[in-house]
Amino acid sequence: MLTGQIRNDIDKLWEKFWTGGIANPLTVIEQISYLMFARMLDMQEEVAERKAARTGKDFPHLFPQTPAGQLLRWKNFKNMAGKEMLTHLKKEVFPFFANLGQQDIGEDGTTVHALAGIGEYMQDADIEIKNESVLVAAVEMIDQLPLTQSDVKGDIYEYLLSKLTTAGINGQFRTPRHIIDTMIAMADPQPDAVICDPACGTAGFLARTMEYLNRKHSSPAGTFTDEDGNPHYTGDLLEPYREHINSDMFWGFDFDTTMLRVSSMNMLLHGVAGANIHYQDSLNKSVRENYPLQEQDFFDVILANPPFKGSLDESNVNPDVLGMVKTKKTELLFVAHILRALKPGGFAAVIVPDGVLFGSSKAHQQLRKELLEHNQLEGIVSLPSGVFKPYAGVSTAVLLFTKGGSTERVWFYDLQADGYSLDDKRTPLKGEGSNDLPDALAQWQAYRQLVLANAGSDEIEQKFGDKTQKAFVVDAAVIAANKYDLSINRYKEVLYEEEQYDPPKEILARLLKLEDEIITELKALEGML
Repeated sequence: MLTGQIRNDIDKLWEKFWTGGIANPLTVIEQISYLMFARMLDMQEEVAERKAARTGKDFPHLFPQTPAGQLLRWKNFKNMAGKEMLTHLKKEVFPFFANLGQQDIGEDGTTVHALAGIGEYMQDADIEIKNESVLVAAVEMIDQLPLTQSDVKGDIYEYLLSKLTTAGINGQFRTPRHIIDTMIAMADPQPDAVICDPACGTAGFLARTMEYLNRKHSSPAGTFTDEDGNPHYTGDLLEPYREHINSDMFWGFDFDTTMLRVSSMNMLLHGVAGANIHYQDSLNKSVRENYPLQEQDFFDVILANPPFKGSLDESNVNPDVLGMVKTKKTELLFVAHILRALKPGGFAAVIVPDGVLFGSSKAHQQLRKELLEHNQLEGIVSLPSGVFKPYAGVSTAVLLFTKGGSTERVWFYDLQADGYSLDDKRTPLKGEGSNDLPDALAQWQAYRQLVLANAGSDEIEQKFGDKTQKAFVVDAAVIAANKYDLSINRYKEVLYEEEQYDPPKEILARLLKLEDEIITELKALEGML
């Protein structure tokens, strides 16, 4: 969590960008990312210099050891006058970023290697800030940020990302963080897992997974509270897994270079030095050539909110995915791709539009049959239609499934409120019934405990058999008999209370009596005139 002062500083800077002519929030985040990247490069160089001074050993320099090379460092250009700094960044610093990505600096999994790697996505980086005072203000604020604290760095970036309010042309939009956090808690990833988001965007799922791991694996000594009373988790109990976390745990794919820049920075600021963030359309047939290992039977956990807008050119789609579900619809293809990419026994939590649950086309039914008969469709959380506003009003659900086996029953949860109003404003709500997410998670965990304990059907039915409740189970055979329809309204039972009405003659008599009284009063009023 951020202190109020940092939030206020970011808000002021955001306003400066806005008044300085940069209205696109993604451009603002991108420009701030570049400047944070510049400062972090310099910070890393300073750490290496101090270590070299103590040990007497040389180290791989990020910056050329020349006067011009040293002028590329944050500490040496941050005090330049606005106009001079603007020119210097455009002509010297940003081209250096792009060149950095072509060099192999530092060992894999180290921060210096990760910083150099982000340069891969800086090839077309350009400074969009034209107003010199905005640039100076941005540099001053970023110079004050506590970028040495990884959890605070992550919070800073999350706060910046929370200001994204526009959807991309391919249907990408920011997934609300409270929805992401619930999905991660339902998946409960372990520190030795390999985790992927095949349409990672800003890496929200991956970064929040790192936060989840930090929360779950911090000792009392590794947990502290800031001056505003916000808890911070260092994840000190994760040390035995640190090399795996830095190099092998996190994988994200996207085909938007702006998103790749933002997501790479997001992971680095969340303390993951070597996240595998790559340029790749996960549905394209080129994935088999570029990532043959990761394309099938590789990941322990997949968390995703893939884009579900429009159709794809079938000739460019991975034929192995088309073999599972022959369609042009991206939402169906992504679920099929995720099934392929999971290891046997791997778990996925994926947001899909409601059409996936009840669509009547052959492809829709084919995919649902695949999920039920050749995999374990564990659960479905039905989300209210306003959770993605102001981006979209589409109704969605979270699919929870394990690769392999077959489905005995499906757990449903009818989530009607997520703690925010379901209009475009999405204002926080308080009070009973305003947020079903904690209950959904608690009910899911209770259900999973029964399943993992090999509880009998009678015991599960006793706990989750009442279909008038928000959480209930449905036998897979019943779903199969309904053409594999997974819409919650197909199985949820609604209790109707019988209303008692007076006989029509009595109601009519009362109306006539009222009419007589009205006429009497009108005649009395007429007599007064």
